[in-house]
Parts: sequence; C-alpha cells; structure tokens
Amino acid sequence: MLLTITIIVSSIILFGFLWGAKSSAKKQPLTPPDSFYDISIQSIEGDSLDLNQFKGKVVLVVNVASRCGYTPQYKGLEEMYQSYREKGLVILGVPSNDFMGQEPGTAEEIQSFCQLNYGVTFPLTEKIHVKGRNQHPLYQYLVNQSSFKGEISWNFNKIVLDKKGNVVKRFGSMVKPTSKQIVGVINQYLE
Repeated sequence: MLLTITIIVSSIILFGFLWGAKSSAKKQPLTPPDSFYDISIQSIEGDSLDLNQFKGKVVLVVNVASRCGYTPQYKGLEEMYQSYREKGLVILGVPSNDFMGQEPGTAEEIQSFCQLNYGVTFPLTEKIHVKGRNQHPLYQYLVNQSSFKGEISWNFNKIVLDKKGNVVKRFGSMVKPTSKQIVGVINQYLE
C-alpha cells in the first residue's frame, strides 16, 4: 500500500514538473531575427533559399494562397516581376495555409498551379506559417522589425523591403500588386 501511494505521488510530481516545463516553454516570446538576410528558408523545390542573394535589391514579399478570392493577384505579381526584375525587384511568394485553409496543396501542387494558371516565374518559398505560435522566422522579422508592425491580416498581404533588407511599407490584400501605391513605392526604392 505504501509503495502504491509512493508511486502515485511520484507520478503526480513528475507530471506536474513536465507540465510546468511544457507550459513555460510555450510562454517564452519568440525573438525575431536581426536581419532579413540571416533568415533560413527553403524554396518551393525544397532547396535552401539564400536570402543573401537579394542584397542590393528591392524585395516584395507576399503571402500567397491558391484558393483565395485574391488568388488572381498572381497575374499582377508576375506582370510586376517581368517589368521590374531587370531594375532590381525580387518578388518572393510565400505560400501559407493560415487563413481558412486556402492553401492546402503540396509544394508540387502549389508550384504547378502557379505556373499553369498564372505563368509564375518569381521565386516561391516552402509553405510556412505567417502568424500564430508556429510563425516562421521570416514573418517574425517582417511583422516585428519596422514601424509597420502587426499580424498578417489575410492572404496576399504585401511587404516591401529596401535594398538593405529593411521593411519600408506594408499593403493589405485589397491593394493590387500593380496599383499606383505599390508601383510608386517600388520605383522610389529602386532609384
């Protein structure tokens, strides 16, 4: 009887210790990376995507989804990429399934969808979380390291980084990639 009580009490103590460790691990705040160029991410093909290759370029980062009302913006993103890439613009499409499951596909399905329906040639990353507990370091940086702080509100939010990797402007989903607002900011930072 004493042995049974000892085992039960030990189990309760051990469970309490493990639960406490698990709880405190969840509460620790995430520290965003110091630089856009220090972030590790994979391309949609599964290769390491070195963000250092974008130094000296203006980058437009867009969280994308294939089953969203804003999905036709892929066309405008590709048009912008074709018009401005020789001048130093990079568009980085970041698939995410964080908003009502609107990007459920595999990497291969996403890539195929983008190429077949919109002729996308700009770089796409692996599918990641752009918000929440499992937010990827890329979005930890993008939403915390500027005067444009705040959660990503929906698919096709657009974030502009200057040639040094600093966030200089954010646009919501409703602002089309080829809008005067975005083109104006892109031109300003390409000069």
